Formats: sequence, structure tokens, C-alpha cells
Amino acid sequence: MLHTWTRALLYHPHVHLIVTAGGLSADRTQWITPKHSAFLVPVQALSVIVRAKMCAALKGAGLLGEVLPTVWTTPWVVHAQPAGDGAPVLDYLARYLFRVAISNSRLEQIDDTHVTFRYRDNHTQAIRRATLTGMECLHRFVQHVLPRRCAKVRYYGLWSPTRRADLEAARRLLQPSLAPSPPMASPATPTPTLTPVALPPCPLCHAGTLILLAVLRPQRKVPP
Repeated sequence: MLHTWTRALLYHPHVHLIVTAGGLSADRTQWITPKHSAFLVPVQALSVIVRAKMCAALKGAGLLGEVLPTVWTTPWVVHAQPAGDGAPVLDYLARYLFRVAISNSRLEQIDDTHVTFRYRDNHTQAIRRATLTGMECLHRFVQHVLPRRCAKVRYYGLWSPTRRADLEAARRLLQPSLAPSPPMASPATPTPTLTPVALPPCPLCHAGTLILLAVLRPQRKVPP
């Protein structure tokens, strides 16, 4: 998932990735877990690989001459850290999927010459405010409008549409083992009678039933 802005609308292109902690075996019959349980890949080695891949891609596109030679001798840093798994990761990434660079709720003042908006500092988590001229504010915003035919979200590996069969195989292999069946009750033990619970109808379609799984609370307090 491509993400190009900071909370202050500065240009900061980067990507968010969902990486499986393991993969299918060659014959698609086993799920192979990482060799080291503490980490997935060595970050220092990954930094060298990313730099080499970027160099090769620019060379193939005929753009290598436009990059300063010192870029390829400077150590690159690939920052990698786990963001969790399951629902928390999907909830985190969902915020960036279709969100624009700034929402109306962050705009605090607009006049004929300037725009003031608030943002949260990444380092201190403090609420700050930026006042920009109208032209500067527009410049910061439109630089995050993706060019035509530029895909914001791409799917690779098991998430690729061409790998549906492999994805289903992975899901079957990763299903938790079924709990053992409880022992059968003796004939003398009466079987409890369960009273059916009436489920409320869905408030949207009014055709199905509403099953409440969880309530998602706000991740942080709304700034003043």
C-alpha cells in the first residue's frame, strides 16, 4: 500500500506491507515457519538487498545516471518492525487505504490568505498546528494526488488474484486444530436444555440477523 504524506502534509513516500510469517512448501502440503522465531528476516542484510534491487530497477529503466553515485555507497536503512497480526493489522492499514491526505475535521481556520490545520507530532505525540499560505497548502495537498494509472494498492504472493488456490491451501494448513470432543455423558446425567436466544434483525437489510462480535473503540482521544 503506497502512502506519500506525513501528518503535516509533507512529501514522504513509503509503503506498508503485509508479509506472511512463513510460506507454503514447494509441494503445497506444508506451512514452513521462519527459521528464527524472534525475527523474519535480518534487517541489515535486507538493507543491502533493497539498495541493490533499487539500483538494478533504475538501471533497467535507464534512470541510473540521474542518481548521485554516492547514493549507492551510503549505507541504507530498512526499518522493519512487527505491527501485530490479525485484526489489529487490518485495522491499522484500513486507515490508509482510502483516506485522503487531510480531513475536514483537521482544518481549524481558513481565510483569504492562510489555512491553519492541526496534526499530531510523530515523535512527541503532541498536537501541533501549522499555518500555511493558500498556495503552499494546495501545493502540499496536490503532491499526494497519484498520477493516472498509478496503483495505490498492489497484491503479491498469496494475495495475488492468480494465487487463489495457494491461498486456500494456506488457510487450510493454518486452521487451528479442533478441540477434542467432550466425553459422552452417562445415561444417568440429564442433558441440559438450551433455550434459544432470539437474535435482533440487521438494521440495514432487515433480512438477516445481527450478531455482535466486537465494538471498536477509538484508538486515541480526539484532539481539542
